[in-house]
Amino acid sequence: MPGVEFDAATRTWLLSTPGTGYALRLGDDGVLRHLYWGPRLTLAQASTVPAPRPATLTQFEGRVYDIEEFPVEGGARFGVPALQVRFADGTRGLELAFAGQERNADTLSIRLVDRHYPFEVSLHYRVYPDSDVVERWTSLANTGDVPVEVLRADSATWPVPARAGYVVRHVTGHWGGESQVERVDLARGETVLTSRRGTTGHHANPWFTIDAGDASEEHGEVFSGALAWSGTWRITLSRTPTDVVCVTGGAGHEGVSWRLAPGERRETPVFAGLYGVGGYGATSRVWHRYVRGHVLPHPQELRPVTYNSWEATGFTVDEPGQRRLAAQAAELGAELFVMDDGWFGARVDDRAGLGDWTVNRDRFPNGLAPLAAEVHRLGMRFGIWVEPEMVNPDSDLHRARPDWVLHMRNRHRTELRHQLVLNFARPDVAEWAHGWLDELVGGNDVDFLKWDMNRPFTEAGWPDGGDDPDRLWVRYVENLYGVLDRLRADHPHLRIQTCSGGGGRVDLGILRRTDEVWPSDNTDARDRLSVQHGYGQIYPTVTMAAWVTDVPNFLTGRTVPLRFRFHVAMAGVLAIGGNLPEWADEELAEARLLVAQYKRIRPVVQHGDVYRLLPPSDGLSATQYVAVDGTESVVFFWLPAPCFGREAAPVRLRGLDPAARYRDEATGEVQHGAVLLGHGLRPQLPSGDYASAVVHLVRVD
Repeated sequence: MPGVEFDAATRTWLLSTPGTGYALRLGDDGVLRHLYWGPRLTLAQASTVPAPRPATLTQFEGRVYDIEEFPVEGGARFGVPALQVRFADGTRGLELAFAGQERNADTLSIRLVDRHYPFEVSLHYRVYPDSDVVERWTSLANTGDVPVEVLRADSATWPVPARAGYVVRHVTGHWGGESQVERVDLARGETVLTSRRGTTGHHANPWFTIDAGDASEEHGEVFSGALAWSGTWRITLSRTPTDVVCVTGGAGHEGVSWRLAPGERRETPVFAGLYGVGGYGATSRVWHRYVRGHVLPHPQELRPVTYNSWEATGFTVDEPGQRRLAAQAAELGAELFVMDDGWFGARVDDRAGLGDWTVNRDRFPNGLAPLAAEVHRLGMRFGIWVEPEMVNPDSDLHRARPDWVLHMRNRHRTELRHQLVLNFARPDVAEWAHGWLDELVGGNDVDFLKWDMNRPFTEAGWPDGGDDPDRLWVRYVENLYGVLDRLRADHPHLRIQTCSGGGGRVDLGILRRTDEVWPSDNTDARDRLSVQHGYGQIYPTVTMAAWVTDVPNFLTGRTVPLRFRFHVAMAGVLAIGGNLPEWADEELAEARLLVAQYKRIRPVVQHGDVYRLLPPSDGLSATQYVAVDGTESVVFFWLPAPCFGREAAPVRLRGLDPAARYRDEATGEVQHGAVLLGHGLRPQLPSGDYASAVVHLVRVD
């Protein structure tokens, strides 16, 4: 059974999941070393794994080959430290000794204490009976009477077993081009993935995968990890000249430190790890099930078909216009109507009004309640856009409280998008935000918040915040989490989308408090294929909002047929963001049919297992979803540009029962699972550029 075991004779701990084992051992020299990470072992087997060689000290190399479970700064260690501290007398580094353990069926805590200073470090582990993901985090305790400066506090270090080679896979990108998959040889030295922007960031995401260079989508061992933190972060992958590989990561970026007060205890965020076989596809499916089962607040819900008003109205928002859009959205089959920016204060463009969260009475003479009531009468839920962490300098809030923004003495306050960042690390700012959000949701029957954040941190200071200025980077995120947690507790019906200029805040930490993600502001259907491909490496489809918007696309200028745009968005959580009054009757009719089709396949798409059959390219790409119980499957095909004389070959499906038969719901044709798996399914695509198709298969025996 999965769980935590300990062999006292060899001082070996074994964490077992349904398919894997993770072991560590306390050496005779008192050093806690990593022992094993791979296919499942029994405790008796793990106890026979040869002990890691003790540290061999050499003149220039230090502790050669020593694979510690949690390497700290101190002594002859010259690798990447997971923990760095400075004591009040100026001493840096730690000398940790084992001081005890606590364990139960699924959790383990190992307590370490410094040999001289009153300082404790506890390493925490948790496993689940239904997942191969292992959660790790660290807690620090100052048991003395003077502060300790924490220079770096990672959540975990993941040693990667010796293999013939090492290839790292991660995502990179930028605003409008997030989640682009990169796969490169892991260089000897240190490879750093990080965000210094105050949020998770568009340019990287806090997860990694490593394989031996022989893994593919369907085959091979993969070691991976994902950090649950929504602020700045750093993951360092190190490979020594002798090919010892480990990954350490946690909250914060370089140059940021904070103080641990006397008697204070703090926990780092979870840095979860996964070993798996079956290639990148199987790895993704395990992460998806873990997020659905142990991270999301409402994992079993079907996400509604959404209409968002932004492209139709921009900042020109008023009650009559929103009512007309709501009526058209309801006719298409939308289940959630979201009014975007422009409903509050003096918000006629992006230069003013942000921070003044009172209804604009010129646009909504009777407040928002009448609009909410009309949306509900139409059979939809009512949602609204907010950006609680930001303020325009041209706002009543900023004129009254200029000290509430991130700023530093004697430094210019950088404006991006004509706005500044409110200091959520301040308790009064967090309390203010919760107050008006609570009133907005409760007083207007709001069902859904699109929570946006449209710029990174600059001048991240708090002049009146005391003598621990860098604590801001941590406390900001903790207070953000606190506001979200309080809102959800106060309003159990409320659902929240996280957005940060698109995919700037996507991680396991924010997903514990929200229901879906806006992966990118780029809604161009062709570009979205690669964004969605990268997003789905770790995060499940049920969290991935995807819009159908108007053409030419506002970023790329590309014109793509409505059917192709819908088929791309239907591979996620479908939403519509176009200017419906300008759609032709035939477009509205086609959209109604496609929305109805999505509702039929939605349970499989949102909650099924994902198989990336063919990755995005100029040629044919395909993604398949299989219901967890195996009774249904949905296959999407996209072909941006056909090539004369090269007919698309049959695409072999995955995840089906070879002994079963499956009916195509559109044609009625019944095919054998063995044929679909071995020979494949040939897509029936229309002619021309941007051809696409959806096949819905239902098991008949």
